[in-house]
Amino acid sequence: MNNKIKGNLKTRQELNKIIKNNNVLHSYLFLGEEGIGKKEIAYEFAKNILCLNKNEECNCKSCLCFDSQNHPDFKIINEEGENIKINTIREMIQTVYEKPILSDKKVYIINDSDKMTKEAQNSLLKTLEEPPEYIVIILIASNSDMILNTIKSRCTKIVFERLSNEDILQIAREKNINTDISINMYEVFNGSIGKALRILEKKDTYNQLEEFINSMMTLDKLDFFTKTKELFDKEYINEILEYINVLLFNYGQKNKNVQYLNCINIVQDTINRLKSNCNFDMSIDNMLFKLWEEVNENNSRY
Repeated sequence: MNNKIKGNLKTRQELNKIIKNNNVLHSYLFLGEEGIGKKEIAYEFAKNILCLNKNEECNCKSCLCFDSQNHPDFKIINEEGENIKINTIREMIQTVYEKPILSDKKVYIINDSDKMTKEAQNSLLKTLEEPPEYIVIILIASNSDMILNTIKSRCTKIVFERLSNEDILQIAREKNINTDISINMYEVFNGSIGKALRILEKKDTYNQLEEFINSMMTLDKLDFFTKTKELFDKEYINEILEYINVLLFNYGQKNKNVQYLNCINIVQDTINRLKSNCNFDMSIDNMLFKLWEEVNENNSRY
């Protein structure tokens, strides 16, 4: 077992037990929050399946080839997490029926398999229904709703837990990332090291977002608009808006401020608009004006 991987110890022990009992099935679906280590554990599982000795800390030819990313019986599909079209799956299927070269199994990992088109999933279905005896396919997904029921029914589900904040901070420190942060930031990690690292690397922006929330009652409308809009980075907008809602909720609860709690609906409406591909700048402008007005111009209602 790779001790560098954090969290999900019970799941990893179960996967190791599958190896030791020689009870490896043809298809698995690894489910859980984005960025909690599913891919790393899938790699570990694949390496152990392919190992010639089925021993931990092994240096057999298979393990050495795997570690050097040169194993002839292993392939990862969609390593970068992009959309998966039917041609990608068809290319994979063409190699599925070629027998293993080095190990007694062949392992395919399909990363972010919830990004497969329906056509791609249907193309994969026949292989899942009638796999060669030596094939193991591991699908990794964060959103099971995007995977066809016919696919899910043919895979053994392995559900992963979110990482603890202690695990996340330990990983961050090992990467020499400063973990001196506001307690509010812990709430948006959501057990995901991927999300946590993105936030920690931009923690100055997240600190400014706290100032943004505190400034809603102290700046006039124009200053509030012009001084805060630059904080809304389009690339990270979902996490930024999620964090603003955490701040609004905590501030509203702490100060018993109904206006701040009402602002959560304004931010959520903006999230929904952006998901519907509404114009980014117009959506953010509209949100900023509504937030300021809710806090400053509607006081008379309360």
